[in-house]
Amino acid sequence: MNRKSDLIVLQRGWLSSNNVVIGDGEDQAVLVDTGYCTHAEQTLSLVQSALGERRLSAILNTHLHSDHCGGNARLVERYRVPVLIPPGQFDAASRWDESALSYRATGQRCERFTPDRALMPGSTLKLGDGLWHVLAAPGHDPDSVILFESRSGTLISADALWEHGFGIVFPELDGESGFDEVQATLDLITSLPVARVIPGHGAPFTDATNAVAEARRRLQGFRQDPPRHARYAAKALLKFHLIEVRQQSMHDLLAWLTNTEVHGQLWQRHFSAQPIAEWTESVLQELRRSGAIAIEDGVVLDR
Repeated sequence: MNRKSDLIVLQRGWLSSNNVVIGDGEDQAVLVDTGYCTHAEQTLSLVQSALGERRLSAILNTHLHSDHCGGNARLVERYRVPVLIPPGQFDAASRWDESALSYRATGQRCERFTPDRALMPGSTLKLGDGLWHVLAAPGHDPDSVILFESRSGTLISADALWEHGFGIVFPELDGESGFDEVQATLDLITSLPVARVIPGHGAPFTDATNAVAEARRRLQGFRQDPPRHARYAAKALLKFHLIEVRQQSMHDLLAWLTNTEVHGQLWQRHFSAQPIAEWTESVLQELRRSGAIAIEDGVVLDR
């Protein structure tokens, strides 16, 4: 748990995103992002500790990937607070369209919740002594926002910027534009007087200039070689699944991959010159060689 003034960062490990508690006066606070659904009880415990005697007044989601909003339902059940989400998927979340929300395609889970209000890009939120600007940050997710507090120079960057990169560019997996939007979001961040970055994953950091430069280099590599990005995405999504289940027979894992839409899309779009079974095996072996997984007696284990 990292503290600075009236802002508390709950740094999480995978599968959950970081959570940020921002004080809103002496007796209440808001929460930014809520982690993955299987970590919901841990999230609730961490948030209760961070709040102390304050009451939770709202949940804000930077975007609706499962690792950022999976604790919403449990926290709403406990605190009965409104949930604010970016407007782009407000209708899909209200109807709980798991295809539009990406959960079905990625084979991930999220407990159903109902959004109450839109977190509108271009708006500002007065929270305690801070004035937080809500900024559109498409790229990793077309509807994502980031939050910037100009007085302290604090940026809640979600998955638009990590200390060493950024999140999978999901629109590109669907054959839509995403790399240009990543570039525009990095340009936006560069234009801000950022003193401290709170990323969606990993520890907060202060050298935004170097982080953006590294992100630009990574982006250029993906632009020049889109299959490289696709392979990175395939490995990341498979690793996410194995972190959740911890271990799975090869038979059941291959069945899960067969039923996971994005895996087939990646193969079809970038690697269909080789049979899908052969390509899937190469992805697994690359993860094994890196030490991310182990394969023992027909069982795939997370490492």
